[in-house]
Amino acid sequence: MENAQENIAGSSPESFEEKEPHEHAHHGGHHHVGLEETTGARLLVTLILNLIIPVAQVMGGIYAHSVALLSDATHNFSDFIAILIAYVAYLIGKRGPSVRYTFGYRRAEVMAAFINVIILVGASAFILYEAWERFNHPQPILGQWVIVMAGVGILGNGFSALLLYRGSKQSLNVRGAFLHMMGDLLTSVAVLVNGLILIFKPWYWLDPLLSVLIVAFILKNCWSILREATSILMNATPKGVDVKKIKSFLESIPGVLGVHYLHAWNVSASSIAFSCHVEVSDQPVSKTEPLADTIRKGLQERFGIDHPILQFETSQCGDGTMLCQISCGGQNSALSSGNSKST
Repeated sequence: MENAQENIAGSSPESFEEKEPHEHAHHGGHHHVGLEETTGARLLVTLILNLIIPVAQVMGGIYAHSVALLSDATHNFSDFIAILIAYVAYLIGKRGPSVRYTFGYRRAEVMAAFINVIILVGASAFILYEAWERFNHPQPILGQWVIVMAGVGILGNGFSALLLYRGSKQSLNVRGAFLHMMGDLLTSVAVLVNGLILIFKPWYWLDPLLSVLIVAFILKNCWSILREATSILMNATPKGVDVKKIKSFLESIPGVLGVHYLHAWNVSASSIAFSCHVEVSDQPVSKTEPLADTIRKGLQERFGIDHPILQFETSQCGDGTMLCQISCGGQNSALSSGNSKST
C-alpha cells in the first residue's frame, strides 16, 4: 500500500502542482477565454438595468394603485439580488484559493442565496397581505399606466436575458441569472395583459389575482434555490451526476483494475469535484501519468467534472465498496484508514 500513499491523482506532489492546473485550464474553459472576459461586464450591465426597472415599477405601481405592478417590481428586485449574487460570485471566484480557504470563496453565493430566500419570503407575505386588502376593498386602477410600466419591464428584462443568453450555455451561475430574467419577462407580460384588460373591463379583482399568481411563481423559485443551496452545503451528489455510471466508465478504461470509495460534490453551483480510489497493477508512479490524464479528460467530457482527485492503489483498501464508510464512523473506518492514509 506504500504506492497508494504517495500516488495521489496519478503523480508525485511535484508533478501534480505542475500538471493539475494545466488540466483545469484546458478542460475547464480554455476555449471560452473570450466569453469569460465579457461575463463580468454583461452581469454588471444587467445588474444596473435590474435596479432601474423595479424602482420605476414601484413608482408606477403606487401612482396607478396596482398591486400586480408592485408585486412585479418586488420580483424584479429579487432578480437584482440574484444578479448581484452572480456578479459578486464572479468577482470572488477570480480571487482563487488561499491557505485557509483551499477551495476558494465560491460558496459565498450559496450563503447569499439563503439570505435572498428570506428576503423574498418576507416580501411575498407583504404582497399577499396587500392583495387580500384589494380583494376586500377594490380600488380603481389606471390601466394605461400599468401598460407603460409593464412595457418598461419587458424591454429591460428582454435585453438583460439577451445579454446573459450566451454565457448561460457555459456557466451555471450565469444560467441561473438568465432564468431569472426570463421569469421576469413572462411576469411583465402578464402585467401588460392585466393593463390591457383594465382599459376595457373594470375587473379590478384581476390585479390582486395576478399578484397571487406572481407570488406563487416567486415562492416556487425560492424553494428551488433553497433546495439547491442545501444540497451544495450538504455535499450532496450534484444533480445529473450518476456515480454508478462514473464507476462503470472508469472500470472500462484499460489499465484500471477497479474503482471504489467514490465521492462527487459541488464546490460551488458551477463546479463539480470528484474523488475516488483507482486500483492499478504494481508499477512506478510515472507510469500512471497517461492513465491519470485519460481519466481526467473522460470525467470532464462525459460528466462535466472539473476538479478530479484520484488516488491510485496497487491493491484494494478497506472493504472496496463504491461508497466510503469512513465518514459514517462504522467498523470499516479503522480498517480503511489503516490501509491508506489519503482518501
